[in-house]
Amino acid sequence: AGGIPGKLVILDQRRLPEEEIYLERTTVEDLHGDIRTLAVRGAPAIGIAAAYGVVLGAVSASGGSARTAVESALSAADFLASSRPTAVNLFNALDRMRAKARHAGLDASSGTEAAGILLAEARRIHEEDEAICKAIGSNGAGLIRDGTGVLTHCNAGGLATSGFGTALGVIYAAFMRGRRFKVYADETRPLLQGARLTAWELSRAGVEYCILCDGAAGWAMRTGMIHIVVTGADRIARNGDAANKVGTYALSVLAEKHGIPFYVAAPSTTFDRDCPTGSEIPIEERSEDEVLAFMGRRTAPPGARAFNPAFDVTPAGLITGIITENGIIERPDRAGVEAAMRWGTAGKVAGQIRKPKPA
Repeated sequence: AGGIPGKLVILDQRRLPEEEIYLERTTVEDLHGDIRTLAVRGAPAIGIAAAYGVVLGAVSASGGSARTAVESALSAADFLASSRPTAVNLFNALDRMRAKARHAGLDASSGTEAAGILLAEARRIHEEDEAICKAIGSNGAGLIRDGTGVLTHCNAGGLATSGFGTALGVIYAAFMRGRRFKVYADETRPLLQGARLTAWELSRAGVEYCILCDGAAGWAMRTGMIHIVVTGADRIARNGDAANKVGTYALSVLAEKHGIPFYVAAPSTTFDRDCPTGSEIPIEERSEDEVLAFMGRRTAPPGARAFNPAFDVTPAGLITGIITENGIIERPDRAGVEAAMRWGTAGKVAGQIRKPKPA
């Protein structure tokens, strides 16, 4: 309508690595389903997609008044907020789009103009994430040297963000600086985001990698294959507790046992100032069928039940540092997170943010 794109094109991550299928979405309902069923996944990518989804809502009513388009956009935002509960980037992006929609209702003279204002804001969210991920990569690259064995879990690469990644962004940045090392990618049961998506990304980038069964990570640490763990995060509490794909907490415990540094790479949009500790982070539980079947074939006995949390929470005390676009929050705790996020804190700052020197 009026030169504003009426469709959103997304790569269907459910089909990777066998097929690269792009979906054209024109309705908020379709995009909601894509987020819920993991066609789009990864905390920053979900936020970006949802921002564009609000634009789709506005475009659907852009033939009318600015008020009508804004009401449709706000309705879209409320609906998209129900798609997945854990990744706070979704809610941060939707809050920004709601605020912009309300301004558009006052400033725009037509539905088309209101939709255009929202499209510009969604593009800003997208572009900001690109810059943020590049900065995260730069800040963390010095942690990886020649010969390092790097363990990562799930997928925190370009597929999960605007295109560069958080945990994989650190890996890509080190690789681009000429470092040669090996990445060990946990397969990440039950949906194999590591074996399918991280491996797909690393192979395209030319980075040496090896896929591990999730249960092999501890032995790989014990035998000296792993020197550092770098994961992403879907929500980080005010005290530094971090929610990420289920299995991450176990890796942090194993890393501490073996004296291996454990880092989380995440943008400021993943920090939740309204969440005091990890205990308040909502943990999504997904269908039992994801565990009871494999590649569409039932593998568990009839009547079997499954516990299938999508995420777990790693306590801040097990995290060596959180790599952000502003630097590395060393030994994260509430004071350190508040200082790094500029939320304001009283008393001595125990955790410190370090801006790495170019390496």
